[in-house]
Amino acid sequence: MKNILKYPAIVIFTAFILCFSVLDLFKKDTNFSEMENRVLQQRPEFSVNALLETSDDQKYTGKYEKYVNDQFIFRNEWISLKSITETVLGKQENNGIVYGKDGYMFERFDSLDEVRVNKNTDFINQYLQKYDVKSTVALIPNAYMLLPDKLPYGLPMMNQQAEAEKIFANLTSDKLSTVYLAPFEHEDEYIYYKTDHHWTTLGAYYAYCNLMQSKGKTPVELDEIEQYKKEVPNFYGTYYSKAKKLNSEVDSIVYYDIPAASVVINGDEKTSLYNYPQFEKRDAYAGFLFGNNGLTVIKSDHNKDHNEGENSRILIIKDSYANCFIPFLTYNYDEIYVVDLRGLAQRMSQLMSENEFDEVLIMYNFKNFVTDTNIARLIF
Repeated sequence: MKNILKYPAIVIFTAFILCFSVLDLFKKDTNFSEMENRVLQQRPEFSVNALLETSDDQKYTGKYEKYVNDQFIFRNEWISLKSITETVLGKQENNGIVYGKDGYMFERFDSLDEVRVNKNTDFINQYLQKYDVKSTVALIPNAYMLLPDKLPYGLPMMNQQAEAEKIFANLTSDKLSTVYLAPFEHEDEYIYYKTDHHWTTLGAYYAYCNLMQSKGKTPVELDEIEQYKKEVPNFYGTYYSKAKKLNSEVDSIVYYDIPAASVVINGDEKTSLYNYPQFEKRDAYAGFLFGNNGLTVIKSDHNKDHNEGENSRILIIKDSYANCFIPFLTYNYDEIYVVDLRGLAQRMSQLMSENEFDEVLIMYNFKNFVTDTNIARLIF
């Protein structure tokens, strides 16, 4: 014991590890992190097949490692302490979030999983060949692609536009158009949040205008909907939640409370396109379209492109970037079906057999498209 006590640092460190290991045994697992605004990994079920699995998405050891990282005791407090320490030390990155200029934050993204990209591209090809409907695949660049002057000098990041063109080249449907849905020529405006991974409503609006014009449709002017404009102050997004950077610049959310004739989400009728109480919570962006729901059906009575006796219907397969984009489409379509594959309760084949669509829009932000494992659900 005397020899052990000669090394107090080792004693303290060992006691620290043992103490927190014991506390961890009695801690109840958390399902959702309000701080990070994401679902946390739950304890994976053990099986021999899972242990021998080679797929990164299904591998037991990978899931268990993520589970341990997500569920250790006082996790939020450790993240905050780490952020404070690294900020004091002058570091420009924390938890994968890079600190840029003028208060902007960016997620480090410098490599691709080519296998996943090829799989997702193939799933879309199979879906388009199966249903043979006029379609558009739109990939949305993440903030750093349009705001390169805000990045730290010399930071290596993926060229999303070049990679998007490769993906488009591998899509084979005759009835398909592709678009790199970037709000070009507006880089000096507030088109991406500083503390969140989404584009702002203004950035989404510019992209909406470009897309409608490419389809020969008339986009609504902002002056026409100025009366519906609302603002939500003091928004701190997902990047802030991950990095907890001291003295972060606060964002604000602007939305247009555009009326709709009908909004039905997962079978429940709503009175609006927006979940107003959500705008007062940490995950304020989830106020758009009530968040990411499996199936949303919107009917419009103010379609500028309406033809008497006809009922235009579009299906949108999307991620959360589309949530602030879709309300503008009520000025161009009579019915808008919105699918988020992460929460869709039915099979896509059932949805397609029960409804006829004039066109399909598959719309993802680039980073989500190249990493998402739910796109496989398109073909079932």
